[in-house]
This record gives sequence, structure tokens and C-alpha cells, in this order.
Amino acid sequence: MVDITDMPAMRGASDMDAANQRAPARAALTTQEILLPLTMVDVAAWGALADRALEPNGYYLPDWELAVNDSVPGRTGASALVARDDASGLIGLMPVVTLRRATRIPLPALVSAHPYGTLCTPLLDGNCAMRAADLLMQAARDAGARALLLRDMSLDGAAMQAFKQISHRDRIEPRVLSSYQRAGLDATQDAEELLRDALGAKKLKELRRQRHRLAEHGAVSFDVARSPAEVANAIETFLKLEASGWKGQRGTALLQVEGDATFIRRATVALAAAGRCEIITLRSGEAPVAAGIVLRQQSRAFFFKIGIDERFAKFSPGVQLTLELTRHLCADPAITSADSTASADHPMINPIWRGRFAIGDVLIPLRGNDPIVALIHATLGARQSMFDMARRGVRAIRAWRKR
Repeated sequence: MVDITDMPAMRGASDMDAANQRAPARAALTTQEILLPLTMVDVAAWGALADRALEPNGYYLPDWELAVNDSVPGRTGASALVARDDASGLIGLMPVVTLRRATRIPLPALVSAHPYGTLCTPLLDGNCAMRAADLLMQAARDAGARALLLRDMSLDGAAMQAFKQISHRDRIEPRVLSSYQRAGLDATQDAEELLRDALGAKKLKELRRQRHRLAEHGAVSFDVARSPAEVANAIETFLKLEASGWKGQRGTALLQVEGDATFIRRATVALAAAGRCEIITLRSGEAPVAAGIVLRQQSRAFFFKIGIDERFAKFSPGVQLTLELTRHLCADPAITSADSTASADHPMINPIWRGRFAIGDVLIPLRGNDPIVALIHATLGARQSMFDMARRGVRAIRAWRKR
């Protein structure tokens, strides 16, 4: 058995069916025969699974995740933990990396691969979600893992409930390592009523005043790019806006890293061809003042990133764009909810999208009463405590400098 604490991505072809069925011969399979490189997964089957997924995840669509896996520094070379059924074919998929790679902790666990978006919900077939979760956990065991670390999971979502039910059946207790409340949108509501309840009449009046002031520089318009050609043009506008602001000053704008720019150009255009990506732009006359990327999967939208022209900051361009996006999504009968994919306490989106749901990291033991899992849990807890302490220190330094 290959050491899962330092497992290279498999380069050769393997029998996916044999690696994911419960059979006595399966115990003799090597780690590389169970964990496939993402590029070995059939794209059509992957896309069909995403359409049937119990809980949608726009960041695990094949066009998005494969673009990340091929181009983004530090995120290439992920493997695929897969579940297959004789009757239905591919019924579960979870992109993974080793715990060593994800955290530098050399212990035997598999971790959901970050898809350049803060949501790692595995794809489970909605017609047989519990079986899919069961087979994914079994595949992880067969690969030598003692635990699965599900990062950035919707803690109360349907996919997490499927994993919990299988765990409880096996007398295993999943452990939540960290969690926070994230902003979401109930797009079934009337947009104007929702915004009025969220922001209040006084704040909306102030935002209308800012919009009128913005219009003095040119008529304000809201554009939605949908076709691949439109998205290919709009993504360049977005990239320039994002790089022109504080992200550019920090060096974290997508345009500043060749692999990041390659990924986002490829992914957005490919998803637009399937009707799964829109780029929204707010303009004053001909000048773009804010732009954002929105993914769509099943009845859910995912607000990925936003870029603004900070020369117009006094008119709140990011807020103005989000107000228009709210109206746009609420008016679309195909969309019932939206995930902000934002951090906790996000100062822009939280006051506007007042829905909340829990996101967190969950450690799922793959065997009962396993001392190795206890060690993994303790090590991850210590690592998180160190990060939390460092963040508090950074905040204290920034507060001191502002005095």
C-alpha cells in the first residue's frame, strides 16, 4: 500500500469500476488504483452527476475544478475520490489531497481539495446520496486513510446529513473543527421588499442619492454577460477592475498570477457555454465601475468575486452592484437561493443578504475508536489555535497602528 501521507498523483490509467465496488479483491488495490487524478474522471459523467447532485456546488463543476487543477499554483494535481454504482455509474465525487499536502501534517487522512471558492461540498447523487457517501468513505478506507476532512462544508446541508447518517450507522461521530455563519440570499422573495427589510428606508435613500451622483458621470447601467463571447470580453473588464484596487496593491488579484488568470478565463467561458456563468457589470456611461462573477448550478447561484474602480468609491459601487444582482436573481424563476461564498462578518454583503447558514470543517473518522484519528484531531486543533492566535495578533497590530 502506498503511504497516503505523501501520495503522488497517479499518472497511469486504472479501472475505476474495480476501485469503487465492494468486493473482496478490492483490498489488494493500491492507493493509486483507488484515487484517480481528476483528469481521469469522465467529464460527461461528472457533469451529469453535478446536475443530479443532492446539494449543488458550482465550484466542483468539471469546467471549474479542472481549470483550477490544471493552472492554479498550489492547487494542481488533486485526486478524485469516486463512488460508482453498477446501475447508475458515477454517483459520488470528491476532489481530494492528502493531509500532508493540505496542512503539512504527515498523518493518514484525505482532505477535500479547495476549488478556488469557499465551498467543498462533495457531489452526491440525489437519487442515492447515502450510498454515494458510504462508497466514498469506503474508498477512502481502501486508500489507507483513517479520516476524511471535509473543508468548507454546509454544516446543515443535505450532503452533510448523508455523511452523518452513514457515520452514525457505523457508530462514528463526525467532529466539527471550526464553523462560521455565511450570508445567503433567499431569491424567492420580492427583491425590493427584501432590500427594504435588510437595509431600511434611510439607508436605501442614501444609496439612491449615491447612485444619482454616480449618474452625473454618465448614465448608470447594469449589464449581464451570458454567452461565451460576452463572458470572454467581460472577464477582462473584471480582471482589470480587481487589479486596480486593494487586491492589486496586496498582490492577490487574479490578473497578477499567470495561473490564476489562465484558470478564470478558461473556467468562465467554458461554464458560460453551458449557461452556468454570468459576469455582471455596473457602468457609469462607458466606464465600468464594478463587476462580479456569478456561477449557477441547479437552482442556486454562487457569488464568486467582485472588483471595483476605487476612483468611484464614494458612490459605493460594490454595494450598488450587489443591489442590482439581488434584483436580477430574485427576478429569475430558475434561481431560488444564492451563496455569497463570503467570509464571516463580510462588511459589504452581510448587511444586504440577511440569510445565514453554517459553514465549517468536519473531521469524519473512518474507523471507530481509532487513536490515529484522535491524534489527527488534536493536531488539527493545535494548528487552528495557532492560526487564531496569529490572526488576533495581526488585528491588534493594525488597531494599534490606527491610533
